[in-house]
Amino acid sequence: MHPTSLPSNHGIGSLGEELFEFIDLLHAAHVRLWQILPLGPTGWGDSPYAARSSFAGNELLIDLKGLAFDGYLDVEDVLAVPAFPVTRVDYALVRAYKEPLLEKAARGFIREADDGERSNYDAFVAENHWWLEDWALYAVLVKEFGDSRWFSTWPKALRLRDAKATSRAAKEHRAAIEVVKVIQYFFFSQWRKAKTYANTRGVSIIGDIPIFVAPDSCDAWVNRHLLKMDESGRQSAQSGVPPDAFSDSGQLWGNPVYDWPAHQSEGFAWWIDRITETLKRCDLIRIDHFRGFAAYWEVPEGEESAINGTWVKAPGDELFAALRSKLGDDLPIIAEDLGVITEDVEELRDSNNFPGMKILQFAFNLKDGVLDTTNAYLPHNAIYDSIIYTGTHDNNTTRGWYESLDSTTKDVVRRYLECPDEAVVWQLIRQMLLSVSKDAILPMQDWLELGGEGRMNVPSTVGSSNWSWRLESLAIEPWRIGRLRSLIELTGRLG
Repeated sequence: MHPTSLPSNHGIGSLGEELFEFIDLLHAAHVRLWQILPLGPTGWGDSPYAARSSFAGNELLIDLKGLAFDGYLDVEDVLAVPAFPVTRVDYALVRAYKEPLLEKAARGFIREADDGERSNYDAFVAENHWWLEDWALYAVLVKEFGDSRWFSTWPKALRLRDAKATSRAAKEHRAAIEVVKVIQYFFFSQWRKAKTYANTRGVSIIGDIPIFVAPDSCDAWVNRHLLKMDESGRQSAQSGVPPDAFSDSGQLWGNPVYDWPAHQSEGFAWWIDRITETLKRCDLIRIDHFRGFAAYWEVPEGEESAINGTWVKAPGDELFAALRSKLGDDLPIIAEDLGVITEDVEELRDSNNFPGMKILQFAFNLKDGVLDTTNAYLPHNAIYDSIIYTGTHDNNTTRGWYESLDSTTKDVVRRYLECPDEAVVWQLIRQMLLSVSKDAILPMQDWLELGGEGRMNVPSTVGSSNWSWRLESLAIEPWRIGRLRSLIELTGRLG
């Protein structure tokens, strides 16, 4: 569950008291892993997988009550709130409400912070200046031009990051840049406290890294030389996946793809920084689209579908060797290895001792109406070096998935689980926990047995329902807590 899904009065989950209550809930159920989505600031479409920075934090998650408690906002600021939807995040409404208050709090901090807090802030800026200065200028320019598409709408000198132009912009916007930096300080101060509390309660946090960056991101603006882009920011190629059983035209993601020789020439420094920073914020990392480190599907710029792409080799072995040399041999990485996976991807995963993922919703494929008992996702076929899930943020909820099945497949699921319709969700959770997979993870929606109305995302679509699901309350029925705790104890998964 992502922090955005926590209940709050401010239209979106935050790093405040509701997050600490959620950690207490996990502790009560003996849950020791909490998996989140990427924490970066989102842009168009509000997808965490198209963040505007790989290093900055999502300012919409900052707890306003905490800022009021620290004296940087008035109590009235956090009490007079719009009528936010309860079960979904309205990102436009949240931005309209929170962004002015965050700026107000940042200006208050700049004026009034005591020496101790100012010293902490100065230390934060000094430690993170290598990404923070670029992010702050980028964020201010996005606001000035009303557009994050730096490659097409910004003045040429700023598109190209001409030294004189960026220096002049930094001086002209000095005050606004300072505000952005303080807001990032707020985010990371609150996140550090939340993570520390989780760890003291026996909960480790699994973070997430998308393999590619968004074309309109600060990452792309600053690192054109590491991407297949020309000097003005025009892409020569874009990412996607080829046609498969789910799509006749494949998926055209549109992200710029990496110029891997450029990364190799710099010793993969950007990737080392990216992994290092994420491990400061989380305890483990799931890497999305792991197969792209062996080979990725590259589509020429200008194509309207992914059909005419080609597989291009990537230096995954060399990259992870560089990471091990900097961070140690035991990299706490989970490989998202879903889809059509080839031997080279399996070798890259296994040679680095990264567990892959097993999704139970993918387990019940039928051949002529009969269950394919060799399916690797069936719990009895699971292996230790894997993380098993009922479903992920990209799947329907388990109840929604089951209700959408045809009658023949439903019958097979019921017979496999030896249960009636109403018990399918809990029986899948039980089978997941009984498997030999080293860890087992379920979406919050499955713990609550929600239907399709609780779905977090539908891949390859853009809409207000994506990334917006929220919990109404953390007052989970005691029997749900007790049942999950009992299953965790009985299956030997106390850690």
